[in-house]
Amino acid sequence: MSSQYTAAPMDGAGWMIFLGAVFVGSYVQSVSGFAMGLILIAVVSASGVISLPVLAASASLITMVNVAVALKGHTQHIDRRIFLWLAAGQMPAIGVGVWILNRLDRDAEAVLGLLLGLFITLGSLSMMLKPRPLSEPSPNWACLSAGIAGGIIGGMFSASGPIMGWFNYRQPLALAIIRATLLCSFALTTATRTVVVGVQGGLTTEVLTLSAVAVPLVVLGTWLGRELPPPVSEATMKQAAFGLLLLMGVWILSSNAPVVLAAL
Repeated sequence: MSSQYTAAPMDGAGWMIFLGAVFVGSYVQSVSGFAMGLILIAVVSASGVISLPVLAASASLITMVNVAVALKGHTQHIDRRIFLWLAAGQMPAIGVGVWILNRLDRDAEAVLGLLLGLFITLGSLSMMLKPRPLSEPSPNWACLSAGIAGGIIGGMFSASGPIMGWFNYRQPLALAIIRATLLCSFALTTATRTVVVGVQGGLTTEVLTLSAVAVPLVVLGTWLGRELPPPVSEATMKQAAFGLLLLMGVWILSSNAPVVLAAL
């Protein structure tokens, strides 16, 4: 069993932060088709209540539940060509991402924090901007490349939404097709990542407990997102959510940059 996947018990405030992020992330992802992993990783990492390997492993399991509920009844909309080429890139890259996470968490924690802050900052900025649709669907090589990039980020942070979301929303396809294909890609990422972490002995009691406690809120948030969408436009909700995430990313960057610079 890897010690990187163990964590000290959380207090009441820690549980409130974690479960609050789970609920909000589930709701936003159900409405927009992405963002749960990014919200969960950003909010909880900024609070420092859970180590990143434990949090990422839990986020994978939690996201699997969210995707299963959100995708139910919509699988007929999946664009199979785009999904299969994305999957071809994701599958080998996820293991690479998990390896990078574990290596940096063990040997260069400040560098990992810096990368996390950079990822959240750039990811939030990309999600705040409306991607311009292409004139025709991306070719196979572009889907493969996006899958590789999303797989590495998904393996590291269990949050491939900024890359996969940006890529899918640029496709000149109906919104239902984009969301279903995106959710199916998330299902593959989280399932594959969970298998990789499990082989490493990372599905510890801490990871499973966090995931089990979060499941009811995942189901509730996902259901509310489908049945009671927000009274504001999706664009307004996304701007507000990712604006807050942007501030968190900048804060994490500013916290870790001096440590990294001092070590150079």
